[in-house]
Amino acid sequence: MRKRTLPNGMVAVVLLLAAALTPTPAVAAAAPPTVGAGAVMPHLTALQEIADRNGGTRAAGTSGYTESVRYVKGVLDRAGFRTRIDEFVYVDEKGVRHTSQNVIADWPGGDDNDVVMVGAHLDSVPAGPGINDNGSGAAAVLATAEAVARAHLVSRRHLRFAWWGAEELGELGSAAYLEHLPSRQRKAIGAYLNFDMTGIDTTGMWLVVDTGDGLAKGFYDYFAAHDIPTWDIGVGSSDHVSFAERGIPVSGFTTGIDACYHLACDRLENISPTVQTTSTNAIIYALWGLSDGKRS
Repeated sequence: MRKRTLPNGMVAVVLLLAAALTPTPAVAAAAPPTVGAGAVMPHLTALQEIADRNGGTRAAGTSGYTESVRYVKGVLDRAGFRTRIDEFVYVDEKGVRHTSQNVIADWPGGDDNDVVMVGAHLDSVPAGPGINDNGSGAAAVLATAEAVARAHLVSRRHLRFAWWGAEELGELGSAAYLEHLPSRQRKAIGAYLNFDMTGIDTTGMWLVVDTGDGLAKGFYDYFAAHDIPTWDIGVGSSDHVSFAERGIPVSGFTTGIDACYHLACDRLENISPTVQTTSTNAIIYALWGLSDGKRS
């Protein structure tokens, strides 16, 4: 039988049709990474050193808080985030106007109309360095942001991280952020996760903010997989209240209050590296699930 060949042009058409008709395999989302104490404890050490250089505190309106803002922004800038400092004005109980700052960091990519936010307050009380309250939450969120950057996470949803000012004065930083955010951008926030005091273990369990909308599932799944008990605390208090009051779904967790709460002894030695690392990995796990992300 005589061998027949197709003209070159027709061969190209056949190959294109075959490629178009071949199903594209689904890309499975990569498993969330995990980090060790070396990824998060250096941030707490840095915050302790900042307090030590600035009169033992990182409270809003002090040089210790200003230096804390610079530190967090520097880490995020090096990691490749689009980072900005948002200033806001508040009035104290004596009627005096003050200026404080939030740090806002956006991970490039994702749907700007479907935003997942992760946040923690960065300020301490005037009485101490606030390493558990809330250097721990701030460091856990910072280490989570670095994990996103190291993984080059490709997220369907847009990821935004925040470090709030003046929480100890009444969630002022998060409230100011939402108040000045254009309505369209505020409505685009589909989830907010908040972390306030994540480094000590006084309860034997993690206390999870659960409003019944399913947003806390990632935390429950992570802790159950590691045989860690949890307790649901409803909305509770902290910066997630600012979001919940505007109808934005919220979750997060805390490890609770200890004997050094709001005192000068809330220092680095007050933190359990094991608890702090567990908290950070729980945040990473939940965020990966919410992002519908994969590694690039």
